[in-house]
Amino acid sequence: MSDKNSEWLTDERRSYFRIDDVVKLGYRVVSSEELPELIERLESGAGSNFTVMSSFTAMSQQMVVQLRRIEGTAPDTAACIKILDQKLNILGRAFLVQEEEAANQATKAVNISAGGIVFSSAEPYEKGEALELKLLLMPEMTGMMIYGEVVECVENEGGESREEPYCLRINFSNIREADRDILIRYLLRSQGKWLQKRRQESEDSDAES
Repeated sequence: MSDKNSEWLTDERRSYFRIDDVVKLGYRVVSSEELPELIERLESGAGSNFTVMSSFTAMSQQMVVQLRRIEGTAPDTAACIKILDQKLNILGRAFLVQEEEAANQATKAVNISAGGIVFSSAEPYEKGEALELKLLLMPEMTGMMIYGEVVECVENEGGESREEPYCLRINFSNIREADRDILIRYLLRSQGKWLQKRRQESEDSDAES
């Protein structure tokens, strides 16, 4: 991101921390007429194969505490439950693979939080436009359908890509709570990996000096 775009990330009051990441992302403008129906479908769980994996992941997270209790009293039963959970995850990934649109989504560098996303775009968008975002987290292959609003669209000052000369800042206006929880856990894991890498690099540098 350019210096100007970076200022967005430091000057705006954020309710969630942000990370730089690489994801698969598809997006399109949705009209004000179709948006209410799309949101209703999202919240009712009547999504496509694209969101099956995130639904399975949310269910797995909900049973973590109960599974720990079962492990203490009936370890064989807990082991069977884990195997069933793994089967569901495999099934969820199979559904996702069948989504041609997901397979064809472009891999993009983004700056993301649980409340919004920043990325480069080939086309400009108007402030206030509603976008349907199909976000695929890797390597978990967890797909999320999110609806957001364009907060700002500016030209990339750094000329990072002639094919994508615009930088969009999107606020998530409608995201399932379960998906937000998954995204927050994903961000925390990614931040932990980054911090671990930085510590290792620092230790290696100290060892060489």
